Amino acid sequence: MRFTAWLVLLGTLLLWSGNWIVARAVRDEIAPGIATAGRLLIVLAILLPFVFQGLAKKLSLLKKKDWLVLWALGFTGGGLHLALQWLGLHYTTATSGILYLSTSPIFILLMAAPLAAERIGVRQWLGVLISFSGVATIATKGEFGLLSFNLGDLMALASMMMWAGYTVFLRVRRDPLSTAELIVLICALGLVFMTPWVVWEIVYNPRLELSREGALGVLYSAIGSMLLAYAGWSYVVTRLGAARAGVTMHLMPAMGVALAALFLGEYPRWFHFAGIALILTGVALSSLRPAAPLTREQ
Repeated sequence: MRFTAWLVLLGTLLLWSGNWIVARAVRDEIAPGIATAGRLLIVLAILLPFVFQGLAKKLSLLKKKDWLVLWALGFTGGGLHLALQWLGLHYTTATSGILYLSTSPIFILLMAAPLAAERIGVRQWLGVLISFSGVATIATKGEFGLLSFNLGDLMALASMMMWAGYTVFLRVRRDPLSTAELIVLICALGLVFMTPWVVWEIVYNPRLELSREGALGVLYSAIGSMLLAYAGWSYVVTRLGAARAGVTMHLMPAMGVALAALFLGEYPRWFHFAGIALILTGVALSSLRPAAPLTREQ
């Protein structure tokens, strides 16, 4: 069972890494808010016929606390975080944007302790520090004086902060919804939060035409990085824990560099390999379980 969870986690991270590459490639083909709302509608169209009857019965069983957590999940993971990601990639490269994924475990560690009552060990903090050193090495090309943040960088960081909240709220939910039912509800609630953004784009965005490339990008985002990846992430978090699963997101910058080289022609150099080595070292260290405290025999 543990091996299956790690295998699902690997596939999930690969799908999400690819989403950054796709979003960067089609950034001029579709508006970020329209793309995000489009993927939510696609997922709803696919899943709703299968879960509608069961979901309708369970909605009346949800308590006030369940709804608070679900609304929080819809806000943090239902769309806004992806819209920020897609918009940010208009101002920064896919390689730069995906590097900031390694800030997500920092936010998860800070949120998991008070919200999910998860124990955060010294080795986890040390692993995050080592991994972030790897990210800094890649971001600065080995010259740390070059580190800077533009608008796209800040949007990527905001997206990761929201995703950290989504991960922790997944851990604290106690509702009776299945994974498919949860995804449907998150998409529906996410559309509520995305409505003002989409309205603004319809009114003020001069480019709303949908090209073939833009449509394919939305389909990948809907089916790959949301439908399949969200299901995988929910499965992993419930079995490995929010903090433990979160630190493995350091793998995504490594995957992103490889995908960027393959599809965007951004070939890695020495600082990429050095940074990836540090990232993987940090992930391995952070994934170790904290040692159980010793007890004296009575």
